[in-house]
Amino acid sequence: MRERVERVPVVVQGRRGQRGRAARLVWGGAEIAVTCGLVLLLLVVHQLWWTNRQAREGAERQVQALEREWGSPSDSAPADADADADAGAESGADPAAEAPSRASGSGSQKSARRPHTVTAPTPAPDWDQVYAVLRIPRIGIRVPVAEGVSKSAVLNKGYVGHYPRTAQPGQGGNFALAGHRNTHGEPFRRINRLGDGDELFVETKSAVYTYVVDKTLAQTSARDSGVIRSVPRSDVKAGHGYRSPGYYITLTTCTPEYTSKYRLIVWGKLRSMRPR
Repeated sequence: MRERVERVPVVVQGRRGQRGRAARLVWGGAEIAVTCGLVLLLLVVHQLWWTNRQAREGAERQVQALEREWGSPSDSAPADADADADAGAESGADPAAEAPSRASGSGSQKSARRPHTVTAPTPAPDWDQVYAVLRIPRIGIRVPVAEGVSKSAVLNKGYVGHYPRTAQPGQGGNFALAGHRNTHGEPFRRINRLGDGDELFVETKSAVYTYVVDKTLAQTSARDSGVIRSVPRSDVKAGHGYRSPGYYITLTTCTPEYTSKYRLIVWGKLRSMRPR
């Protein structure tokens, strides 16, 4: 009796099968790449648009709240308290100092004259407290100033932060501020456009202080702490800054744009102050 032998079919993987697997792998990789690209795009939109919108709206609400508390809006630039007292400021004279100060960029000295209207300097506020408004008409800025430079509590809210242990508005020394240049409201986006003679108005509950830009430093190290000292002077870039005590303001932000590698610095001097 013959035995029946069953034949088992053998499937041979040819080139078509290999191409099919390769196509599926390529398709799967493409899907992952597209998904990752969409996620990154959403993150970029969030950082560059949504955070700016949220921060600007929140900052504007803070400005309006301060104006309601103070009882008077700040839509127009304040007039100087004493035009005669301003004459010496452009040459570097301190408006509230009796002693002469050295003129910026020259060896001559002129006597500073005290304005007829003098207000008490702003007292130290609580940590993270919003207590002033910075206005820079040249670049269309109107932004609240808060105590401290915390990212989460101050800078990322679109505020400008006051460096602790530096002077308050109207005080002798250096009123030093920091702000984002990109994202989160980017209040200092265009401070690189500021130059000699541009006015900076700092408004508090009791007074309006007018500072005038007279020096800039396009780039310095992020660790250049000399730029916010009482007499601001770069520890990195020789010859940039001041040598004599005065009434200064310093604006600091990151540079180049969209990086935090270096710092851009704008300096100015107090020209006048008037009560609200």
